Amino acid sequence: MYSDVLMPTDGSQSANGALRHVIEIASQWDATLHVLYVVDTRLARSGSLLETLRDEGRKAVRDIEVAGTQAGLTVVTEVVEGTPHEAILDYASGHGVDMIVMGTHGRTGLDRIVIGSVAERVVRRSPVPVLTVRFQDP
Repeated sequence: MYSDVLMPTDGSQSANGALRHVIEIASQWDATLHVLYVVDTRLARSGSLLETLRDEGRKAVRDIEVAGTQAGLTVVTEVVEGTPHEAILDYASGHGVDMIVMGTHGRTGLDRIVIGSVAERVVRRSPVPVLTVRFQDP
């Protein structure tokens, strides 16, 4: 049913809260795990901040790649630049992704309005199923 599962990450605890779920799903279906980090070009278009964001992205996908590989999965990683929800949806459609599994911060009220929600935008626009995993403080 699922041959390619995408886990977008921003390297946060919230995003990585979805890791055990995506590993379980990909393992159950013998699916390839795609891990995507989007460098938000609304924050930086050039210079040292952009390079710092790229470095953070490489580390974030590498950490998930290690966990997925240790679980016996085939893992594909990529760091791209753009607007996060658009880049996630573009990646999913361009790589034949069957499901997206992503963490969410669980913001409500003014925080959600001001900051926005990448997960919400992905859920509303995705042509494939999206599993969101709300971060729970330990």
